[in-house]
Amino acid sequence: MSTHSPTPRPPHFHFARQHQARQRLHATRNRNLLMYSTAAIVLGVGVTYAAVPLYRMFCAATGFAGTPSVISTSSGRFDPSRLVPVEGAGRIRVHFNADRSETLPWKFFPQQKYVDVLPGESSLAFYKARNESKKDVIGIATYNVTPDRVAPYFSKVECFCFEEQKLLADEEVDMPLLFFIDKEMLDDPSCRNIDDVVLSYTFFRARRNAQGHLEPDAADDVIQKSLGFDKYEHAPRTEVRS
Repeated sequence: MSTHSPTPRPPHFHFARQHQARQRLHATRNRNLLMYSTAAIVLGVGVTYAAVPLYRMFCAATGFAGTPSVISTSSGRFDPSRLVPVEGAGRIRVHFNADRSETLPWKFFPQQKYVDVLPGESSLAFYKARNESKKDVIGIATYNVTPDRVAPYFSKVECFCFEEQKLLADEEVDMPLLFFIDKEMLDDPSCRNIDDVVLSYTFFRARRNAQGHLEPDAADDVIQKSLGFDKYEHAPRTEVRS
C-alpha cells in the first residue's frame, strides 16, 4: 500500500491567512474601543444639549479651513473592516491643544500632549474641564486641525465639540474624543510627508441667538479664528444675533 504525504502549502497561502487574522484582530479591537468610548461619554460627560446647526452642518460635512469631519457610528466610513492600521505606513503624531475665552471661568486642558497613530487606526483621547466659578456655566467648543489639508481625513466619531456642556459650580469632568485618520490620506499627494498634526479646541461661554440656537458668546472674528477660518475671505458666519 502506497502512502502520500500532504501537499505543502505555498508560502503565499500562509501569508494570506496571517493577514486575515490580523484584520480580524484589529476589527475586534476597534469594536471594543468604540464600546469603551461610548460608555466613557455617557458616564464622564453626561447629558448634552442642542447643537449649533450652522457650525455642525458645515464643519462636520467638510474639511474646510482645517475643520475635521464628524461622522456617526452608523456610517460605513467607521466600518470595522475599514479601521485597520496600514502596515508599513509612517505613524502620525497628533498633538492636542486647548484654549478658552477669557469670559469663561473654566480650566480646560488635554490629558495627553500627543498620541502616535497609523492611518486607519482609531484612537481615544481625553480633555478635562473644570468650572472654577461658584455658578453653573454653559460652555461650547469649536475646533480645527492643522495643517488644514489633513482635515478631510481627520474624522472624529465622538467628541464634545459644538454641543452645550453645562458644568455645575466647581464641577470637573473628563471629555473623551474618539478619532481616526482615514487611510485615504495616503493617496492624496498634498498630504505626503505629513507626520505631525495639531488638533485645537477653544471653549467659549455659550448663549442662544435670536433663533434659539446655541452659539459661542464672542465676536465673529474671534470665532472664525478658533475655527481656522480667519485666513479665508468667504468663511461661513455665525447666525444673525438679536
